[in-house]
Amino acid sequence: MTAGAVEPHEAPVPTGRRPVVRVGAPTERRNPLSVDLDLMSTRDVLSVINEADRRVPIAAAAVVDEIAEAVDLAVTALRGGHRVHYFGAGTSGRLGVLDAAELAPTFNSPRHWFCAHLAGGPDAMWRAVEDAEDDDGGGAAEAGDCVEPGDVVVGLTASGRTPYVLGALAASRANGASTVLLCANPETPAAPAVDVFIGVDTGPEVVAGSTRMKAGTAQKLVLNGFSTAVMVRLGRVYSNLMIDMVATNAKLRGRMISILVESTGCAEEVARQALDEAGGDLKTALVSLVSGVAATTARAALARSADQVRGALALLAS
Repeated sequence: MTAGAVEPHEAPVPTGRRPVVRVGAPTERRNPLSVDLDLMSTRDVLSVINEADRRVPIAAAAVVDEIAEAVDLAVTALRGGHRVHYFGAGTSGRLGVLDAAELAPTFNSPRHWFCAHLAGGPDAMWRAVEDAEDDDGGGAAEAGDCVEPGDVVVGLTASGRTPYVLGALAASRANGASTVLLCANPETPAAPAVDVFIGVDTGPEVVAGSTRMKAGTAQKLVLNGFSTAVMVRLGRVYSNLMIDMVATNAKLRGRMISILVESTGCAEEVARQALDEAGGDLKTALVSLVSGVAATTARAALARSADQVRGALALLAS
């Protein structure tokens, strides 16, 4: 097999006398609408999956208040020089890695702001690492090594019981961090042990126990909303435009010009010139165009307003 290729399947692991846990989370129950799934036509299989997926945004909408609490915790932490950590296993952990990885190129956020921890380490992105999620001591030890007082730790687990995640949350809270648990089990006994509990009621999966489906989709939706709202509150969005992105390719360099044109109404050539005078810094060019000041003055105003566009514009207007 070539380097980087993904194994087609994992060999079964015999149970023998190894520990066995029967999970009673809603995601493990059988969905009455899909009991004949293997007898359906391809189109009917897809229709059943699609119909089940429709429930996910509704379930996520029911926990918006809790997500908002988590956002406020994270904003306070990051403004204070602290960090946000994701701890997860399996699909949940991989979604945490994905969310953290996308923030730097999208919002030019410092890479240390969001730290993703996956049970089993980097190899677990591609294949299951045996018993990694059952290691509560491993989660606690990893949190103990990197989580500091004032940080925010978000635990990601579909069932709400994953030992690695709960171990990390307990150690983090004991060390003075704020804790958030995001799961698809509103009834988990772990809920009272965290500062913010986000229990998304997605119900039984179309394929019983396959939490890469609705539960995973719900976690992706919540994480998208959570991290995007954090970036908005930290001033990395102006209106509904990305103004802190890193222009690493031609498309993104073109988007910078489009943002300046759309937000100021200037001609494309004017936008290009402002961006050049700002040394390629989109925020400086934007403040310069909106306020009519030179790029050096715009940059100084941004520095005095914690790099906030609206704050810089208010300073220049006064």
